[in-house]
Formats: sequence, structure tokens, C-alpha cells
Amino acid sequence: MSTLEFVVIYDAFDPRWITDPIPLFDQILEENPVHLSAHNFWVLSRHEDCLAILRSRNSSSELTRANPNESVQDRDSIGEEENREDDGRAFLFRDPPDHTRLRGLVAKAFTPKMVNELTPFIERRVTKLLDEVVGAGTLDIQETLCYPLPIAVISEMLGIPESDQDQFRTWSEILARGLDPDFLLPASVLEERDRAILEFAGYFLALLKERKAHPGDDLLSALALAEDDGDRLSEAEMISTSILLLVAGHETTVNLLTGSIMALAQDEHAAEQLRSNQGLWRTGIEEFMRMVSPVQLTGRTILEDVVVGDVVIPGGSFVMLLIAGANRDPAVFPSPALLDVTRDPNPQLGFGFGLHHCLGAPLARMEARITLQKLLERTRGITQVGAVTYRPNVVLRGVTELQVSLLGK
Repeated sequence: MSTLEFVVIYDAFDPRWITDPIPLFDQILEENPVHLSAHNFWVLSRHEDCLAILRSRNSSSELTRANPNESVQDRDSIGEEENREDDGRAFLFRDPPDHTRLRGLVAKAFTPKMVNELTPFIERRVTKLLDEVVGAGTLDIQETLCYPLPIAVISEMLGIPESDQDQFRTWSEILARGLDPDFLLPASVLEERDRAILEFAGYFLALLKERKAHPGDDLLSALALAEDDGDRLSEAEMISTSILLLVAGHETTVNLLTGSIMALAQDEHAAEQLRSNQGLWRTGIEEFMRMVSPVQLTGRTILEDVVVGDVVIPGGSFVMLLIAGANRDPAVFPSPALLDVTRDPNPQLGFGFGLHHCLGAPLARMEARITLQKLLERTRGITQVGAVTYRPNVVLRGVTELQVSLLGK
């Protein structure tokens, strides 16, 4: 099939990727699942193809932030001039062996024990927040529940004072927008992102200095002390890791919670299934991850030629993986538009796969389960009030607000 015969070509500037992307994901998946976009990068949307790239050692995450119109050779030559000892990129944007080293050090601090110990804190905080919203009339559930919970949890993990959480939220929102490809962002947004990174770095440098001198039982202290055969995280690496934990641990969970509550408001049958059968929460959370897809897309650079379907993608090509599209692939998910909390198996790609599988996935699942479970236990009805609008984020898509009415039992 020639390019001229393609029915739809991915256009990153189409505003519908923000306002109403589902029809676009479905159309590309059906009509043109593998193609070279007008922006000179390849687009994949089938679950099989996205999964193959995510799990392949023939793909690199090193260059996902780069301009896809820039040649790989140019980017490699620039990279060779960098001082790797001062390289502050988070492990999300690195390949082995650097990725293996950094993820291993962070994993020593981000232990299942530390995550499990947060359970009582999350339960208390969710209960407190629900006390204020259930039966209180129409309110913005994102502002009153979905935002304050994750920022409180990540602050508790890192040992951030509650008085600084509003500033953290501001940084998180700016950095979440800054995860969109640079070529999509106005200069003012790029400047704001860079300024937020500098402010964040200054804040954390002071905090790290304090924790090194007086370690606590928080994640930041654990990061400062994490060691493997004498190897430790540098200050730049600790700052980039903290930024990653803030954005990945906050913004994605906010969007997961808000999107899940919106789905429950629109599907009372699914809500009632979860209320009446506590055994469905394992499959239910996976289904919310599939339907919401807090990370809508991600990118990789192909190292050597690869065959995808009947198309050869040349080595050096940048490939955009439409994760939210792959999570709606009918070849893997029968009736993909249906919220089915009993769906099993459910190989959703919302947490990534392979080397870059989300380190915080257990925490996100736990936050979502506790929040949604307690919400449904306390209510007999969730009604969405009015339409929703979306923030101008393409990668971490989320609403500006969600007005609902919660009918208490």
C-alpha cells in the first residue's frame, strides 16, 4: 500500500488529540496502524507492535525527548560531547548499562516494604477527603480528591513538608506539560518548564543536603544512601529521579483517578459490580488503566532495521507508540469501548513493559484501589455534572476539572 492510499496520517498538531482522541486512536488503528507521519517519525498503534518495540533491545529510550526531525547522527554527536559524569537524565530516558545501574539503585529505595507501609496513610487520607465531599452537593472531584491524595502520598514518601505541597503541585503541572514533545510546545512553555526544573533542583539540593546529614525513614533519605558495590546516585541523578517520581507518581495517578471516577459515573453497572463483589478489584483496576491510559503515548528510537507487519522501519528512525490506541486494539481486547471490570486477561500497556515498566506501578494500583473502593463504599450514586474540558497535554492527558455529585448511602 502506498502512502497516497493511506486514509489517515497522524497529525500531532490536531487539537482533537487533547479534546477527543478516542476516535482518532480507533481510526488510525483500523485504517493505518503503521505509517510514517508528516512529522517524519513512524507511528504504531497495534498492541502487538507497540509491545514488541517496548520489549525489544533494538530500541532506545535515550532520544525520546529529541526533535524527531533531527537526524540520529546529529544527536549522537551531540551526546558524545556531554560529560556523562554530570548527566542528570532520569533513568526513564536512559538505556543499559546506565539505566540498569540507576534503576537498580532507585529500586533499593523504592521497595515493596516502603510502598506497603503507606497503606494506612493512604486509607486515612482518603477517608478524610471523602468525609468532606460525600453528600456535599456538586463539586470538582479532581480538586477535592484526585489531586490532593497523590501529592500527599508522594510528599509523604519523599518526606516533603505539607506546607510545600502547593508548590509541588505547581511544579508537577508544569513538568507534566513539559513531557510533551518539544516541537509541540511554545517557547514560553519550554522556558517555564526549564525554570521549574531549576527551581525544583534548588529546592531538592537543600533538602538532600539536610537528609544526608540527618537521614530519616523517607524515600529521599533512602535515595541519598542507596549504594551498590560502592556506587551511589550523584546529586544530578537524585534530582532527576526526584522529578521523575514527582511527575510519574502524581500526575499520572491524578489522571487515573479522575478518569476512573468519570468512567464509573457513566457506567452505573460497572460501579455496582465493584460495590457488590470485592473480588473484582484486581481486574477492575487493570481495566481502568486500560480505559484511561494516563500515558497516552511514548517514543523510542529504532537502532537497526525492523519489520513491523509488512513495513520495514529503518534503523535510526524515531517511533511513536500510541499506547492508548494499543489499549483499544480489538484483536487483544474484545469490545474495547466497553468498561468491563471482569476483563481477564488484560495485558494493558499503561505501565509500559520490559526495561521501562513503571517502578511505581504497585503504588499506583494501591492508591487507585483504596480510593475507588472507599468511594463506592460511601456512595450509592455518582453523577457527572456538565461537560469536561482538558488540559493542553498530549502525553499525560487529563481534565481541568470534573464536576460530580456524590449521593451518600
